[in-house]
Amino acid sequence: MTDWLSVYEDYLKNEKQASANTVSSYLRDVRQFAKEMEEREIPLTEVLSQDVEEYAHGLTRKGKSPATVTRSVASIKSFYNCLISRGGIDRNPAKSVVPAKVERKLPQVLTGKEVELFLEQPECTDLKGYRDRAMLELLYATGIRVSELIALDVDDLNLPGGVLKCFSKGKERIIPLYPAAIRALNEYVHNVRPQLVDSLDETALFVNMNGERMSRQGFWKLIKYYQEKAGIKKDITPHTLRHSFAAHLLENGADLRSIQEMLGHADISSTQIYSRLLNQKIKDVYLKAHPRA
Repeated sequence: MTDWLSVYEDYLKNEKQASANTVSSYLRDVRQFAKEMEEREIPLTEVLSQDVEEYAHGLTRKGKSPATVTRSVASIKSFYNCLISRGGIDRNPAKSVVPAKVERKLPQVLTGKEVELFLEQPECTDLKGYRDRAMLELLYATGIRVSELIALDVDDLNLPGGVLKCFSKGKERIIPLYPAAIRALNEYVHNVRPQLVDSLDETALFVNMNGERMSRQGFWKLIKYYQEKAGIKKDITPHTLRHSFAAHLLENGADLRSIQEMLGHADISSTQIYSRLLNQKIKDVYLKAHPRA
């Protein structure tokens, strides 16, 4: 079992070029599945479709959400695809397993005024304030993921050209920057960052107060701090600004394909959730404003 899990981890990282979060989630799901198969004395290479179905039903009986069950089945399918590619088996026992359909929740977004209020929270009176303002402006300007944000290097930024290069899953995308973000980044890169980094060899665009690359945990704390400071009641996460970026672009006339490209979505269906969000907003306006609604 351990050997196959090592093979699968290598498959996710190197062949699929999955993000660190995806690797962690899929491995956790497959380990749990493998543990149960081991308890039932079923070798992983001899698992049948009904074994996967029973496992999925068991997760539901344990109170796991439909989204969790769906992801677990997807992880198991991915694992067996890996085994097929390595010659371990010749069929995928999870292929025909269809978990209960999950109704995808609409993402929470900030209004334009809430975004302005949030971005104004870092006070440009010290190094940290200038850095934080630049980070938040960049996040809303580009809609990149927090994992992509902290992975950025200085060379990924082209301020004279007003664009950002972002690498994800082996692909590069170019995202424009609006003027306020360019100004904030110019100030940070040329006047603030040189005072924070300990070594000229440091390539990270955003560093913590010790001069090292910013971590996910550090950025999460930063987001929560400024949410509280702004007095915004919505639960803001790093992904909230990504959702707001996409929703506001769509609301102001951008087409889905362009938004898909900027977000780095492999499938347009992932981007279409923002159309549902816009339709819901129009419906809410109608119900509040129409005299016979």
